[in-house]
Amino acid sequence: MTGPESEGPQLRRAVCPGSFDPITNGHLDIIARASKLYDVVHVAVMINQSKKGLFTVDERIELIRAVTAEYGNVEVESFHGLLVDFCKQRDIPAIVKGLRAVSDFDYELQMAQMNNGLSGVETLFVPTNPTYSFLSSSLVKEVAAWGGDVSHLVPGVVLDALNERLGKK
Repeated sequence: MTGPESEGPQLRRAVCPGSFDPITNGHLDIIARASKLYDVVHVAVMINQSKKGLFTVDERIELIRAVTAEYGNVEVESFHGLLVDFCKQRDIPAIVKGLRAVSDFDYELQMAQMNNGLSGVETLFVPTNPTYSFLSSSLVKEVAAWGGDVSHLVPGVVLDALNERLGKK
């Protein structure tokens, strides 16, 4: 037998996109939850040439790989361009996005409708754990730069990398 019937069951794939500069416990919560729902979760680290990140794309990828290793079904790579093209190239039918607040929904709904219109890719919205509803990478970087304690907001390896990058012991 040839064709799709002979290939066995189709793997359920999803992507969690973002800049992850750096990855936070909020991001990790969404990725962990997606990893329970899908056979393969691709974490797509966005390359934005016009933005200077605190961490390089390669550093972000390594940090994400370190903190997601326990899940076993998470693949991490970079992308630039349209997310729908990333999905099409990898046969990914779903995007998983965390929503912190209603303000996130306004923007993300427009993106979801555009992505679906361009390629048929579906977007699933996962409400953020209330513990992380205020959390963003930008906020973590700002608080850490001013000497605030962000140890409860990021995984330990990320905290170490932040402290090293910001010149703190």
